[in-house]
Amino acid sequence: MSTAPTAASTAVVVAGPGEHNLVSHEPRQPDAGEALVRVHAVGICGSDREVYQGNRPEGYVRYPLTPGHEWSGTVEAVGAGVPSSLVGRKVVGEGFRNCQVCDRCHAGETTLCSAGYEETGFTQPGAMATTLTLPARLLHVLPDEADLTAAALLEPAACIAAAALKANARPGERVAVVGTGTLGMFAIQFLKANSPAELLVVGSRPDRAALSEQFGATDFRTKNEQLPDDFDVVIETAGSADAARTAAALLRRGGRLVLTGIPAPGAKGLDPTDLVVRQLEVHTVFGAPPDAWAHTVRVFGAGLLDPLPLVTHELPLAEFPQAIELVGSGDPKVGKVLLRP
Repeated sequence: MSTAPTAASTAVVVAGPGEHNLVSHEPRQPDAGEALVRVHAVGICGSDREVYQGNRPEGYVRYPLTPGHEWSGTVEAVGAGVPSSLVGRKVVGEGFRNCQVCDRCHAGETTLCSAGYEETGFTQPGAMATTLTLPARLLHVLPDEADLTAAALLEPAACIAAAALKANARPGERVAVVGTGTLGMFAIQFLKANSPAELLVVGSRPDRAALSEQFGATDFRTKNEQLPDDFDVVIETAGSADAARTAAALLRRGGRLVLTGIPAPGAKGLDPTDLVVRQLEVHTVFGAPPDAWAHTVRVFGAGLLDPLPLVTHELPLAEFPQAIELVGSGDPKVGKVLLRP
């Protein structure tokens, strides 16, 4: 086992809703099957804001907690049973701590593990720290030339990769994305890689039109404009019941819909009569299983995924509360916010 660094380390700890501290962090030496990663960058999303504000559903957070489930870094040490060749490699890592032995895990559906929910940054220590120690089996190795700042966004990209794999868009099909946040921008890129005949983006922010076209969209419309109803595939990323209904309305009869957003409790969903009469194929995504992660890393390594234009702010760990406020500000100039340990 290689030796961990002795330099001063820090971590963000959320003691409870609205309470956080920047504390001294002692890198935890990896046990058998584990790896110690020096964190390069960690992204913040709406779920991190939920953790800080206390809005995350019961059972999906455990305080006190070091948040951070979107991250990139470099392996510094490995425990027994882990190949030493991992040391020095750039990596990203899956968040779900699955049991590996239940029926769903054996089927590769690790986000549906029957043993219950455990995830890095929510119930297990996350990456808002100088280092992160986790099971080495969760790591995905990046190319040596990979940009680690860009790679910090591969977790949300992997969630959309899961959606793209379920959508199974074929070359020449007409495809659409509803939502223009980080997930929507990744959905455009994954669908573009399948050579669609058309790629429509529907969003509430006209300022996202240029970036959508940069990533491969052939048309951009707001939901208040006239929308077509004959698309083969639609991926919804906006996280509202209204967005789900808009997405379904874009489809031809027999079309394929993938929902990735989680609406607020009590939201009215899709019309089951409409789904049956039009024989729509509906899929949903919660997190990213291993095949989606592997697909994401391959697409990123091939240069078909460009996360960097989505990053608008990079802040030190000490500015965690400011970063949380930026994420929830609603300011159209705020894209992806990263913390740099």
